[in-house]
Amino acid sequence: MRQKWIDPKALCRTTRHLMTGVALAATMGLASTAQAYDLRFGHGGTEDTAYQRGAEKFQELLAEKSDGDLGVQIMGNSVLGHETEMFEQQMAGALDMSIINPGLITDFSSTANVFSIPFLYRDVQHWQTVLDGEVGREIADRITDETGVKVLAFFGGGKRQIVSSRPLESLDDLEGMKLRTNPTKPLIAAWSALGAEPTVMAWKEIYTGLQLGAIDGLLNEAEWIHRMNFHEVAPHIGLSQHDITVRLLTMSEMTWERLDDDQQQAVMAAAHEAAGYARQIQLDQDAEALDQLVEEGATLHELDREHMQAIVKEPLEDVIDDMGLTDLYRKIIDAS
Repeated sequence: MRQKWIDPKALCRTTRHLMTGVALAATMGLASTAQAYDLRFGHGGTEDTAYQRGAEKFQELLAEKSDGDLGVQIMGNSVLGHETEMFEQQMAGALDMSIINPGLITDFSSTANVFSIPFLYRDVQHWQTVLDGEVGREIADRITDETGVKVLAFFGGGKRQIVSSRPLESLDDLEGMKLRTNPTKPLIAAWSALGAEPTVMAWKEIYTGLQLGAIDGLLNEAEWIHRMNFHEVAPHIGLSQHDITVRLLTMSEMTWERLDDDQQQAVMAAAHEAAGYARQIQLDQDAEALDQLVEEGATLHELDREHMQAIVKEPLEDVIDDMGLTDLYRKIIDAS
């Protein structure tokens, strides 16, 4: 269920008073450059995920690049709350860093919707070029301006596929499929154009929903198909590769502004290096998980991706225009 829209500026004004003590304590911790200051870094991943390993890499790199001036206290496995809650903590200055799914913050940032557009990337190389290039920086800066949370770099790397309880021999098999999707306009427009019936269902209800036939399939990356055992009740995987996941490595602007120039440079350098490291881990885990799914009985179905793109092109462009994202969309498509 989507949250009620909250003005991020108003949220910051309202909560800043409540967080004065926290922010003051952090400022005092940074006031003396002679002693190390630990950045509090929350995320929702378990120890074996690219989230945790990327956070550990950032921790290691930042210690090197800041000559021990900045440290990192990592708190994973959602101990600080859901990603949306951690993002709000960063907006209020109560948490320094986190890894965020951009689809969860579209109520705060309209720009974050750009990452919900399917068939956005030609391949992994194009995806990497976008994230590490000028358009990636523009997207990051827009989200920062809209939310008061600085986007340092991009994690991600899971290739999204169709998971189905019935065979997917051709695109005709999508006709009438009750497909669990996130309730974003680009996804609904694209999958409706392909003949599916986009359906909203809570994450924790998906397995039972597949068992009972409330849904026929969902969109997910191999790692999470395997982690959640969705292939036990939906053993057919259509290789649509309609998306490659993007996750935001973020820092509260209140924290960022308390850092001196050398510390900011160290943070940015460590963030970009750790992001590249984490993305490669995610890509490797994705490929390994797909192999595991096949070993455990899943059937892979090749799909005509170019034909799918042609079908969704016009309805997607209409939605993208309505959302005011045409400029960014064109820059991503044209990136090389």
